[in-house]
Amino acid sequence: MPIEIERKFLVNDVTFIKQSFKKSYIKQGFLNTNKHRTVRIRIENNKGFLTIKGITNKNGMSRFEWEKEISITDAERLLLLCEDIPIEKNRHYVKNKQFILEIDVFLGQNKGLIVAEIELNSESDVFHKPEWLGEEVTGDIKYYNSCLSKKPFSSWKKNLG
Repeated sequence: MPIEIERKFLVNDVTFIKQSFKKSYIKQGFLNTNKHRTVRIRIENNKGFLTIKGITNKNGMSRFEWEKEISITDAERLLLLCEDIPIEKNRHYVKNKQFILEIDVFLGQNKGLIVAEIELNSESDVFHKPEWLGEEVTGDIKYYNSCLSKKPFSSWKKNLG
């Protein structure tokens, strides 16, 4: 079974852009956001993907992930069936020794939020943390894309005041 192991962090500033070796535009939506499984449709540049993710373990780092490339036409049609608000973001890729940091600069109703993810080979892997990497939010559900599609970042400030 394919297991995804990743950690998430907030990003303090945009100096990572200078270190980025690749950028892509992503639009995604969720056909199912049950806490035990999510079913995601994603278009990244000109490719479509169907992804199923399982429940996250207790520390929020690991979970089952299955992904299959689908046609762009199928992905566009399936996005029309998705729940709630679609997620749109620009993703920047930054090398970090043997790992790659993926930094998502959210657009639309999640504009202002920047989150970095790093996929690891094991939960005990150690990696270099760049200066621009901020607070760790691994396992904090409100930063999951499936939650951001229901409660976008733009609504968080309204709920605080």
